[in-house]
Amino acid sequence: MSHIGKKEIIIPEKVEMSLKDGVVSVKGPLGEIKKDFKTDDVTIAIENKTVSFKLKKNPKNKAMWGTCAAYVNNMIKGVTAGFEKKLTIEGIGYKAQTEGNKLSLTVGLSHPVKLDIPEGVKVKVEKNLISVTGFDKDKVGQFSADVRAVKKPEPYKGTGIKYENEVIRRKAGKKAATAAA
Repeated sequence: MSHIGKKEIIIPEKVEMSLKDGVVSVKGPLGEIKKDFKTDDVTIAIENKTVSFKLKKNPKNKAMWGTCAAYVNNMIKGVTAGFEKKLTIEGIGYKAQTEGNKLSLTVGLSHPVKLDIPEGVKVKVEKNLISVTGFDKDKVGQFSADVRAVKKPEPYKGTGIKYENEVIRRKAGKKAATAAA
């Protein structure tokens, strides 16, 4: 079992953190994130530039203990360094472009797919590479997953939208199967 919840998190110099009525607010050079931690399972304490998490008596609460610690750690990392996910588009005629606050994808469908870019997320498109950056890990990851879901990579030709270092298991087509027989 992981013991992430036991470790105290040190708040960096550039980061301001506050706790009010179960809502944790983290403010740093890249932005501000607020998250509601109103739970009876874990109590959060901020003292002397450190954040600690105390577990209530019930052992079933251990799952939330580590989860709260991971969320706060990601909030601190987000406002100091930010998060980035890169996606690649593979396929003939497949392209992406940003139009104001929307990402337009042309990926072999009868119409271009337009996705709204969430607040706090920046999208940069260069040829067949889409770079999604932001200070909120949840929003960056969810928007990247939404973009990938428009045209998942298929296993025969490998066309579609995939994460930069994602490995797609390729399948042999019908021709390869009959040639081997």
